[in-house]
Amino acid sequence: MTTRAPRRDSVENRAGILDAARATLANDPRASIDVIARSAGLSRRTLYGHFDDRDALIRELISTGAQRFNAIAESVTDSDPRLALARLAARLWREASHVQFAAALALDEAHVEHTAEALAPLRRTVAALVQRGQDEGSFRTDIAAPTLARLIEEVARTVVSRTDANSSGAANLAVRALLSIAGLSWREADDLLGTHPDIIEAEEADA
Repeated sequence: MTTRAPRRDSVENRAGILDAARATLANDPRASIDVIARSAGLSRRTLYGHFDDRDALIRELISTGAQRFNAIAESVTDSDPRLALARLAARLWREASHVQFAAALALDEAHVEHTAEALAPLRRTVAALVQRGQDEGSFRTDIAAPTLARLIEEVARTVVSRTDANSSGAANLAVRALLSIAGLSWREADDLLGTHPDIIEAEEADA
């Protein structure tokens, strides 16, 4: 049996709902499904034709955001694990700062399991990076690699949820926080970022 492609107006409506949800929830994370539907210029009934409920809509926002995070993880190819972690942190921060509300929603306990599944490729990248950094002596080895990778993830989550994305030096703070957890001293982080200023400058310029 041939599966019929979605109608163009249906695809456009769905994309419009997601765009409206991002904008509406950025202003009010508790915005109702009715408010989101009005923002999209659609009826509540039309919105429910695409998403069963508000949680389903939020899960879709998380999934689409996760796809972008996973793609960023694949784009980092530095051979030096310290540089790779710094660049990954900077690029992820830039993306998260633009959709900080969605990142905050993803951190909500109700969506942790879905978020973890959606971000599985990114988490595998971080785990492999940590293991490589330990093997090469670049990262601390007093903590097992899986635990250290989890700590890096938790610190990143905290930075996203607690830091004002529009504040001066936010990207710099995010990068240094993860390097610190990985085992670099503040002087080592200074030397690394001083030698490679593009890591932070590119992200701050686009913020």
